[in-house]
Amino acid sequence: MRYAQGASRVDVELDGYLNYHFVTAPPETATFPKLMLEAGINTAAVATGPDGPRRPVVSLRSSPWKAGHATNPWHDEFDLDHGHVRYYGDHKATTVGLPGATTGNRALLETWALHAATDPIERFKAPPLLIYRSTTINRDGRNLVKGHVEFCGAAIIERLEHVVQRDPETRRSFPNLVLDLAVIDLAATGDALDMRWIDDRRDPALSAEQANRHAPASWWRWIRDGRAAIPRARRRVVSSRVRSTEEQRPTPGSPEADLLQRLYDYFDGRKHAFELLASKITAQVLSRSGARYHDGWLTRPGGDGGVDFVGRLDVGTVGNNVPLVILGQAKCITPTSSISPDQVARVVARLRRGWIGVFVTTGVFSRQAQVEVIDDQYPLVLVDGRTLAEQVLLMAAADHNGDLDAFLNSVTGDYDNAITYRRPDEILYG
Repeated sequence: MRYAQGASRVDVELDGYLNYHFVTAPPETATFPKLMLEAGINTAAVATGPDGPRRPVVSLRSSPWKAGHATNPWHDEFDLDHGHVRYYGDHKATTVGLPGATTGNRALLETWALHAATDPIERFKAPPLLIYRSTTINRDGRNLVKGHVEFCGAAIIERLEHVVQRDPETRRSFPNLVLDLAVIDLAATGDALDMRWIDDRRDPALSAEQANRHAPASWWRWIRDGRAAIPRARRRVVSSRVRSTEEQRPTPGSPEADLLQRLYDYFDGRKHAFELLASKITAQVLSRSGARYHDGWLTRPGGDGGVDFVGRLDVGTVGNNVPLVILGQAKCITPTSSISPDQVARVVARLRRGWIGVFVTTGVFSRQAQVEVIDDQYPLVLVDGRTLAEQVLLMAAADHNGDLDAFLNSVTGDYDNAITYRRPDEILYG
């Protein structure tokens, strides 16, 4: 949609795109102010209904083109096919106070209290989070990064954490909030959101329950059953899980593309050492699920039988968990090359019941290799070149102030001590 601050609510289109202010306009009889997207976290004015005050809606806007800048030193993550968005609050290195000091973060904390409520009456009052993502469009040969947004859905806060981040320019650390959002299923309405829901939530004449009469069925399910309903209310698009070659490679000319080529050049003559990098990337990727990853070891060169490294993932609480063996395969190939189904099958053949495989490469996975993993429901995580480059940048920034050479030296420095002659299942015993 075209988002312009002073645009009229009457015009259906602006510059050939749907007019955001027309789409979000209330009925003609209402005098509600515009729902703005000027900030990353945008709150509608509180409405006081017959049963008390309620926040009608919170609109979140993510600006990928700003990621890493001083105004936005974090990277929101979108996985809409699986109904998940990881969104960072608006605390910055220059903000004084705790993460709730900003207007946006304070609104998120208030919303979290209602989204985590155990009483359905409180959940009736909970404002939906409407998620938008700034998108770049090309007009007359120019790339425009401002003024256009993509609607990504309505969401429930599934988890809120306090984190410490680092400003990429000043290198100063600062506290912030990070939210895991469950994007709700709108399949019953063709992935469309009925804006009468938001209009009703802004109407002070309606009770909190009445104000949800046009809410999606998935939202009602969550109001009724609470957190237990989130897996069933979450949006899932299984058919689009196959990623194209372009999606698995960094954008040409980007820092990630340069880094990926540099990684290939660095490890081309010592590909077994690449396996240690792959094991560290695996720890980074799997740990983001909330489970605890434990480093294991590298297998001996030339006799791995389809397994390059071993790790362990503990799922559950500290006192009540299930340890899972992680078998890893690493392939340092030219970034333009692809991994075949046969190469993937070799890893899968080594998996036992309850084990998980991870395949890390500097290249991409062929379409057929992905299809076989999805169709046969193999417990195999595929980490392509683009993901590898993105994770290396994050790890280098977090632990080495962005110094890639220092990061790579720390990886290869651990190589000799990482090789062990042990069976994979031995990692279950310490």
